[in-house]
Amino acid sequence: MSLMTEKRVPVLSAEQALAEASRLAESFVVGAAVRDRERILPVEQIDQLAASGLLAITVPAEFGGPELPFSVLAEVIRRISRADPNIGQIPHSHFVYVNQLRLQGTHEQRAALFGEVLAGAVLGNAQSEVGTKHIRDYRTTLTRSPEDDGWLLNGTKFYCTGALFADWIPVLTHLGPDGPMHVAWVRRDAEGVEVIDDWDAVGQRTTASGTARFTDVRVTDAWITNYADTFSCPTVYGSCAQLLHAAIDVGIARAALEEAAAFVTAKSRPYPDAISIYGVERAADDPLIVKALGEMELGVRSAEALLAEAGRAVDAANVDLSDETSAAATLAVAAARASSTQVSVEVAARLFEVAGTRSALATENLDRHWRNARTHTLHDPAAWKVQHLGRYAVDGTLPPRHGQL
Repeated sequence: MSLMTEKRVPVLSAEQALAEASRLAESFVVGAAVRDRERILPVEQIDQLAASGLLAITVPAEFGGPELPFSVLAEVIRRISRADPNIGQIPHSHFVYVNQLRLQGTHEQRAALFGEVLAGAVLGNAQSEVGTKHIRDYRTTLTRSPEDDGWLLNGTKFYCTGALFADWIPVLTHLGPDGPMHVAWVRRDAEGVEVIDDWDAVGQRTTASGTARFTDVRVTDAWITNYADTFSCPTVYGSCAQLLHAAIDVGIARAALEEAAAFVTAKSRPYPDAISIYGVERAADDPLIVKALGEMELGVRSAEALLAEAGRAVDAANVDLSDETSAAATLAVAAARASSTQVSVEVAARLFEVAGTRSALATENLDRHWRNARTHTLHDPAAWKVQHLGRYAVDGTLPPRHGQL
């Protein structure tokens, strides 16, 4: 079953992974605003991310990986997203499907595909579809090939974050007409695969989260994994995926706050009343601005703390999985995600309140923080996370098992 195993990326410890994430973030923040404004896809940056070994940090030790905790992964994504949340989001599905493979792949499948990841391969995503009844309703199907005992994959996907940058694209599909959901693992360059860069959102503009079409793509049983059974027992599959979304939001919030403070200090003029009443010489000394920045700092710190707590809960459930630990992880992540949604959008909007009129100039491109936060937080509704938290608080109802919670 395999492939690009001649090279190997570094196998990182937790300390090394966090240091590498910080190092890359320092590089990625340079030009992030320009990439957003001109919609320059971060191809070089994703190559650097893959070569660093960071995309292999959750590969199980059994297959040669470091198998780092999900809390470390969340912190890696937060640090990268603080620099450029587009780069933070692009590998989101990579880690989700590494986890899916860990849970549902056969030993041979895991050995082959984890070997690919350890050789630097990037996994993409082809899951969501437009025009269906709801977000967990799919039409893409694997049907038996008339020529042999293989399968033919047909369907169109959207929101395919990571697919344009990927070596492999995991495709969520029915196995047979109306059959159970499976994942077809196809090469990005396979015949019949077309990834279209038609992503045109107001934010997260360089994730290339557009269309992927699959037309009679040949797939053998060796490259199909079960998906339907993922939620048949306690799992951290959904909570891990949502933890990473929260990390992206929190990274955006921290970046917006830091840029607001920097702008106020270097570019904003003090308001005349602040000068006459308080005698300030800088906008950064205006007590109203200081109070607003303090409130923003409080919100960001709260979101960061909930993210860290959620990471610990997912780690604990992963070590000792049960209905109770799985639910505890889900609820902790739901709280983190609800908080990160609110805080990232609010802080990115208040940036302009504290920074003043000049901050709204298009040349500053400070609105990218709000656009990124507003776009990414629409991934799934925070209100439903609060609903499940409320149900648990009222009568102890455990949350459902699915990938959006």
